[in-house]
Amino acid sequence: MSGVLASVDMRTQLAGHNRLELLLFRLDGKQLFGINVFKVQEVIQCPSLTQIPDSHPVVRGVANMRGRTVTVMDLGKAIGGRGVDNPRENFVVVTEYNQFVQGFLVGGVDRIVNMNWEEILPPPKGIGNDNYLTAVTKVDGELVEIIDVEKVLAQVIGWNEEVSQEFVQQASESHEEREVQPVVLVADDSSVARNQIKRTLQQLGVECVLVNDGRQALKLLQQWADQESEIPLHERLFMVVSDIEMPEMDGYTFTTEVRKDPRMVGLHILLHTSLSGVFNNAMVQKVGADDFIAKFQPDVLAKSVLSRLKHWQQARSTA
Repeated sequence: MSGVLASVDMRTQLAGHNRLELLLFRLDGKQLFGINVFKVQEVIQCPSLTQIPDSHPVVRGVANMRGRTVTVMDLGKAIGGRGVDNPRENFVVVTEYNQFVQGFLVGGVDRIVNMNWEEILPPPKGIGNDNYLTAVTKVDGELVEIIDVEKVLAQVIGWNEEVSQEFVQQASESHEEREVQPVVLVADDSSVARNQIKRTLQQLGVECVLVNDGRQALKLLQQWADQESEIPLHERLFMVVSDIEMPEMDGYTFTTEVRKDPRMVGLHILLHTSLSGVFNNAMVQKVGADDFIAKFQPDVLAKSVLSRLKHWQQARSTA
C-alpha cells in the first residue's frame, strides 16, 4: 500500500506542475506517436489472439492477460493506416480509458519522456476534422503525434449518448423554475468528448460554451470577469466541466489558476476524466476542484449537472 501511495503522490506532484509523461511508440513507419503514461498499464509482446466473428475490422481479437479478457485493436488501422500483418510480431500497449481496459497493437515502443503541457500543442489548422490527432509536440526535433484515443474508441465501441428519461424529466421540471438560462463552460481537447458533453447538456436544456483546452478556458473566464457586471461570475456561469489532459494547460493547472483569481471565487469546477479514481481523488483535493467524474457516462454527467443546477438555483433565489 505504501508503494501505491508513493506512486500517487509522485503523479500528483508531476501533474500539479502542468507536466506529463509520454510513452513514445511507432506504428508501421518512422512516425513517432505518443500516449500519456497515466493511461498505460503495461506494454507486452502481443500474445496469441482469439478472433471474434463479426467484430469491428479494427479489432484483431481478444487475449487473456493476467486473468482478464482484453480486446486488442490495431491502432494503425484505426487511424486510417494499413495495419499490421502479423500481430505476434508487434507489441500491445494495455491502457485504461473511460473505465474500460483495452490493448492497442503498435509496431515498437521507443521510450518515455517527461514534458510540460505547454509543449503539447493543438493539431495544425487546415488538416480537416476527420483526422485522429488531438495534439502534437516535438521531442529531440522529431514530430510526435498524439492520437485522439477517445475518437478511436467511439468509432470501434460506440458510446451511449442518451440521457435516461428520469433525468430529462428532472431537467424539464427545473426548467420552469429558471429565471435565467444556465450556461456551462466546457473545456476538452477531444472533439468527440466535446460533442458528447454538448449533446448531454442539450438533452437537459442547458446551454454550453465549448473550448479546446485549459488555456482557452482560463482566458475566456478572465474576459468574462473583466466585463463590468453587478452579478458575480459564479452566478452568471453555473459550472465549468473540464477535461484533465489538454494541450498547453491541463485541467489541474487550469483549476489552480482559477482558484488564485478572487474574481472567480465560488466558481464550480467539475473535472471530467478518464484517469484513475485514486489519482483524481488526490488531485481534486490538491488543486481545489469541486468534484470529478469518469468519462463517458451520460447519466453520471447529467446527475452531476442537475445536482449543481439545483444548488445554483437555490443560491440565486435566496440572494
